[in-house]
Amino acid sequence: MSGTRTFWAAEAWIEGRWQRDVLLEAGSDGHWLRISAGVPLPAGAEQLQGPVMPSLVDAHSHAFQRAFVGLAERRDSGSDDFWSWRDRMYGVALRITPEQLQAIAAQLYLELLRGGYTQVCEFHYLQHREDGSAFDDELAMSWALADAAQAVGIGLTMLPVLYAHAGFQQAELRPDQRRFATDADWIWQASQRINAAGRSLLNAGVALHSLRAAHAADIRRLQSLVGDADLPIHIHISEQQQEVHDCLAATGQRPMQWLAHEFKPDARWQLVHATHSTPEEIEQVRASGAGVVICPGTEANLGDGLCDLPGWLAAGVPLSLGSDSHVTRDWVEELRWLEYGQRLGMQRRNVAAAPGLQASSGERLFEAMLAGSAAPAGFKAWGFKPGARADFLVLDPQASGLLGLPSSARLDGLIFGSQGQVLSQVYVAGECRLHQGGHPQRPAIGAAFGKAMHSLWSAADE
Repeated sequence: MSGTRTFWAAEAWIEGRWQRDVLLEAGSDGHWLRISAGVPLPAGAEQLQGPVMPSLVDAHSHAFQRAFVGLAERRDSGSDDFWSWRDRMYGVALRITPEQLQAIAAQLYLELLRGGYTQVCEFHYLQHREDGSAFDDELAMSWALADAAQAVGIGLTMLPVLYAHAGFQQAELRPDQRRFATDADWIWQASQRINAAGRSLLNAGVALHSLRAAHAADIRRLQSLVGDADLPIHIHISEQQQEVHDCLAATGQRPMQWLAHEFKPDARWQLVHATHSTPEEIEQVRASGAGVVICPGTEANLGDGLCDLPGWLAAGVPLSLGSDSHVTRDWVEELRWLEYGQRLGMQRRNVAAAPGLQASSGERLFEAMLAGSAAPAGFKAWGFKPGARADFLVLDPQASGLLGLPSSARLDGLIFGSQGQVLSQVYVAGECRLHQGGHPQRPAIGAAFGKAMHSLWSAADE
């Protein structure tokens, strides 16, 4: 931003409720200076044409898997589960080039921007050439993702992934995992290089693929390298029952139990999925300060199971959303899936609601994810708070599910009643990136995506 900017909204979602006549002041660094309610429209302020609310962080993304969406919905054998899906997904991972990855990621990041996300945490393990050898620049695939995010104007937290083993009892990777091979030193150096690049809207943390793919020695080495550095640490955990059984067989403990006992996670840690938990594990995560990233659309698509949402909410564990494999790409649909899955599983309504605390399911879910958005991206603050980045969404008051509703029901209407595009504008760091659903690079991004997909999949129709 070249200077300070002042916005004014007739209504904005601040501190857990809709407030009127809201003045939002952003500094030249693209972060909020002040947010004030009850202020008449001042001269020179940009008047926003609809209710305004914070965006969310997409806390878990595998961008390359956008190329696989819609291509794994057939079953030609007796059964199909996460593990058979994974084997087919590896076939895509073994073919994508940096140029194709950039095209695929740009399309994805534009879709995420249209879905109300303004920051993406990229859990990135597709590192090497197709034969497993290193690129001339070992971060070629990372820079492809960064270039895609820059073209779209979305924030990106890169999370290079430690991926060293095929299973709890296996010393090496499978041949079809050769593009993923890294160790702790590689990951730490990658994270440092990305953070040192000085790119706008780009930062980096670190990630461990899973307890089966990063063994105890790997985890301890990475912890020693990271030390007290203030950056996010992500890990897949307890996504599948088979993973729980394998961890029990290898360690005598369930995954979150073992993580808590052996590695002492803290508030920097983000546990992705955490689908299969016990009350003891929920308490251990709460005590550690770590957060949990729930990916409802992907967890449904892969048949992972339902998380203990009431347990996580009651414990006050920080929660955030991830679009993961990108079968869903907006947070409204993710929250709808999250609540409806719980209703189907428990045969109850309004599972997320908490009478006496927050009677609205939509409001409680959104506030929980908003509160948990900063940490996965390595930020101190998120939303309408001084010091947070000046990101926000402008709702279309004529959109499906919002038209005619009182403001007291607006978030519930948005999450449980809307269809199609509901955002008129999306701002990142005080700059409008999306206007009436349009983006200046959308035609070029779409054309490049179509070309990449044709190259990857043209043989499928022959």
